Amino acid sequence: MDYTKIITVEPGKRSGQPCIRGLRMTVTDVLDYLAGGTTQEELLAEFPDLTDEDIRACFAFAADRERRWMNVPA
Repeated sequence: MDYTKIITVEPGKRSGQPCIRGLRMTVTDVLDYLAGGTTQEELLAEFPDLTDEDIRACFAFAADRERRWMNVPA
């Protein structure tokens, strides 16, 4: 998935954290909710501006970041 059109970084918004489509919802917010036990359906109901594609983009972004971190020389 090409998350680059969904995940945005703006220096003046949320301290430059990766956000979803310019909203104030960060990738970390979404992942924290899901890791805490909130279901995807509950998250979408609580935040109607979010879409299924937004959540998939958060997963893709996190996976890409993890791959990059694993390739950093120790």
